[in-house]
Amino acid sequence: MSKKILANDGIDATGKQLLEKAGFTVITDKVAQESLAKELNEKEFVALTVRSATKVRKDVIDACPNLKVIGRGGVGMDNIDVDYAKGKGINVINTPAASSNSVAELVFAHIFNSVRFLYDSNRQMPGNGNTKFEELKKAYAKGTELRGKTLGVIGFGRIGQYTAKIALGCGMKVLAFDPFVKEAKLDLEIHGLENASVIIKTGDMDVLLRNSDFISMHVPGGKVIGDAEIEKMKNGVVLVNAARGGVIDETALVNGLNSGKIAHAGLDVFENEPKPSEALLKHPKISLTPHIGAATNEAQERIGVELAEKIIAALK
Repeated sequence: MSKKILANDGIDATGKQLLEKAGFTVITDKVAQESLAKELNEKEFVALTVRSATKVRKDVIDACPNLKVIGRGGVGMDNIDVDYAKGKGINVINTPAASSNSVAELVFAHIFNSVRFLYDSNRQMPGNGNTKFEELKKAYAKGTELRGKTLGVIGFGRIGQYTAKIALGCGMKVLAFDPFVKEAKLDLEIHGLENASVIIKTGDMDVLLRNSDFISMHVPGGKVIGDAEIEKMKNGVVLVNAARGGVIDETALVNGLNSGKIAHAGLDVFENEPKPSEALLKHPKISLTPHIGAATNEAQERIGVELAEKIIAALK
């Protein structure tokens, strides 16, 4: 059996070393999507790892009889025809735990950006800080503290739970909704305090929408928030989406921002990646990042190691 692995969207050096130590040859040269099936087949790759950029659809799977493992560095696998691949006897693996903390911290980066207007201040200060200092000071004078406010977490899997931990550390209340999770025990990693934990029970979606000051999305896809859901929210709510593009309807979001119903939004994901809507990119109330939730050095190392260990186990 071939021992060649194509890491088409890259892999952390630690994970690569683990695979090489196990006797595999790891190629990290990027292959264009249209050439992927041909390259995998001709060079007899036994495993393929991807992140979100490379798509592994039926045509690729059908063309590559040597392929034994498809690995996704991350959580969601909507860029892979998972059931079809499994039906062909291919192992499909992902790394659901590795990026949880990184995504949760990015959610709060967007929240802090919003409540203290940093996303706009960092645009305005370089050009106008010398000439309009007092005007800018006045413009950003109505910040909001997080302590005592309520964070609604829609989707209470690993990332939602990590997000809730940070909220609790900031002195916030947490409401959670997840049809598949009744409750979760959160172990709080607080320096100097051992064995601290709290149990969060999930509740009703409408209760969350009506009572949350901030709402963060942690669902795998679908249209979850639209005009009807926004109408139920508090005036001045802040919405953050670092899950999947489109789980907050983008037209409804812009309408809510323009009406003042939504005070701010933080977006890491978009419906039309890699070409997000201009209405979002230029909106004065949105904090923006280009789908970097898992893009920390620590998360990438954890992802690489977890991928490597699972691939080695699958190909034994």
